[in-house]
Amino acid sequence: MPDHPPLPGPLAALPLTVADHQLVEAARTVLLRHYRPFWHTVGAALRSRDGRIWTGVHLGATVGRLSICAEAIALGRAVMDGDGTIECAVAVRHPKPEELVQEIAVVSPCGACRENLTDYDAAALVIISTASGLQKVPVSTLLPLPYQR
Repeated sequence: MPDHPPLPGPLAALPLTVADHQLVEAARTVLLRHYRPFWHTVGAALRSRDGRIWTGVHLGATVGRLSICAEAIALGRAVMDGDGTIECAVAVRHPKPEELVQEIAVVSPCGACRENLTDYDAAALVIISTASGLQKVPVSTLLPLPYQR
């Protein structure tokens, strides 16, 4: 039976800083600039440990499994043009036309993105929406038992 890391305790949420609010705004801005129904519906931003911000948009595809998440695009840019670290990440989603609430909202990363963020920087923080508002949590609390290579 493989050894697994201990499960994290209660959600260790942290309040957002000014820099975190700027990160959310960067994700909103890139999504608004490139939004296209079905094709680009999620925007992401990540801040590397050196303070630079990298953005990306979701690349929708007719064959759904070929879609690429916005977080993966931002991470690829950080790896190619930066130091490849992740201090904090956030994703935002544009509502569908038929939805009642028409505001861009912070969304939690999908399971694949949780794995990807953990692979590249297990100490990364992620901004999520909670009942108490936007908060930062360690990505490890969202993925307590990551895949082990």
